[in-house]
Order: sequence, then C-alpha cells, then structure tokens
Amino acid sequence: MLYVYEFEVFESEGSLLAFPFDFGGGTQGDTEKEIAEMAADWLRVDIEHRLIHGIALPEATFGNKPKHGGRILLVAIEVSLDTIDAVAAHEAADMLGVSRGRITQMVSSGVLEGFRKGRDAYVTVDSIEARLADTPTAGRPRKELAKA
Repeated sequence: MLYVYEFEVFESEGSLLAFPFDFGGGTQGDTEKEIAEMAADWLRVDIEHRLIHGIALPEATFGNKPKHGGRILLVAIEVSLDTIDAVAAHEAADMLGVSRGRITQMVSSGVLEGFRKGRDAYVTVDSIEARLADTPTAGRPRKELAKA
C-alpha cells in the first residue's frame, strides 16, 4: 500500500532535521538528498513496526504549516507485510541454530520481531541479524553478590 505523509524539514546546528506532522519522532541528515532518504527510511521503519504489531496508523494530514520555519517535504513509500524482509520461522530457527519453539518464545518475549500472515509465522531478517551480532554466551548470567 502507498503511504504519503508530510514532514517539516529545517536546519538546526548545521544539520537538517525532518519531523513528520502525524507521528512522534524524526530524523536528521547533512544534505537535501540525505534528509529525503532518511525521512523515507524513517517512515518505512515506523510503518513496518506498526503493521507487524497491529498498531493503527495516524490519519495523514496535508496542507500543514511549518512549525520551525522550515519547508514541507512530502514523503511517499510503498510498504506492506509482503514487502518486509522476513523469513519463515523454521528458517529463522535454522539461521540461529535453535528450535522452532525457541523462535516462538523469542518473538513472544520481544527478542526477535515477528508476525503472522494467515497460519504462517515470519521473523524479520533485521531482528535475526541483530541477534546474531549480539549472541549471548551460554549459561545463566552470574548473580551479583549482595554486599553486607
């Protein structure tokens, strides 16, 4: 689906900032091209997160007036659950060297980001890569000794 939102772009302390009118948050860049790319990427990530977790999207408003003396940047992205880079849960299990049940636990606890389409479960490639980059050591964490 195509999503279109307005951002305000303005300069602050040598950087360009972009803030969407209908969401919280924003992004920054150094050049016009970079801020446009960063705003599109920010919007894509936020909308993907909302789609995965079933969070309602804000209604897009148009004709907004700049709040910080900037200018309006119109950002359009095409995104859906089908465009999210994800693998089936059994593939995620193979990639991480764990069982399918462990993948379900990791998604439920928020360690991995996943979603369902019909009867099939998927895990985002970004969350798998983040987990691989931050692989915990085996065993339980050490208990801190209470100081008397």
